[in-house]
Amino acid sequence: MIKEFVCIVCPNSCRLKAAETEGEITVTGNECARGEKHGIHEYREPTRMLTTTVAIRGGTLPRLPVISREEVPRAMLGRCLEALYRVELNAPLRCGDVVVKNICNTGVDVVASRSMNRKEKRPYG
Repeated sequence: MIKEFVCIVCPNSCRLKAAETEGEITVTGNECARGEKHGIHEYREPTRMLTTTVAIRGGTLPRLPVISREEVPRAMLGRCLEALYRVELNAPLRCGDVVVKNICNTGVDVVASRSMNRKEKRPYG
């Protein structure tokens, strides 16, 4: 089977083709060795950074942006998102605070990608 994708490791954005023959993966279209390595990785087990938002109570905004510390398997993205949609945090939080440790047993932590202060209560009148 031939898989085609655009390489993202450098600004060249090479159009890669990867195929497996007798257990060996061959990559074509790359202009550098990094592209070949990326092509092999994408063919075997594609991974992606996970970015989304989660609910936060008492914050200056209703949602907090979060990001995975490392890439997670692309096949797990949907499951990870479902888990994050059930998360509800309490303000305040700081950028880099762990929001979910070891999301869906991937070994990857999800962290706040910005700080969120507690919303100040204003007196009426």
